Amino acid sequence: MGLGGCIILIAAGAILTFATDWHMQGVNLHLVGVILMIVGLIGVTTFSSIARRRRVVVPSAAPVVEEERHHRRDGYSDGYGV
Repeated sequence: MGLGGCIILIAAGAILTFATDWHMQGVNLHLVGVILMIVGLIGVTTFSSIARRRRVVVPSAAPVVEEERHHRRDGYSDGYGV
């Protein structure tokens, strides 16, 4: 569940707890709303702690060292003048 799902749980729980006056036999909607808000808060804290640990580490590029080759231009260094 992502951050958006957790926020939806908190909002649905707040609506059930504070904005409704329904009464169902065998179900306490205020308690269900509080439980949804608690689960949403646990999800937000878990998501934020996981997101805080997930750091993008860019590997440092090793410096490219080019070897310098000294070419002799005497006619014999390429192997054909021997």
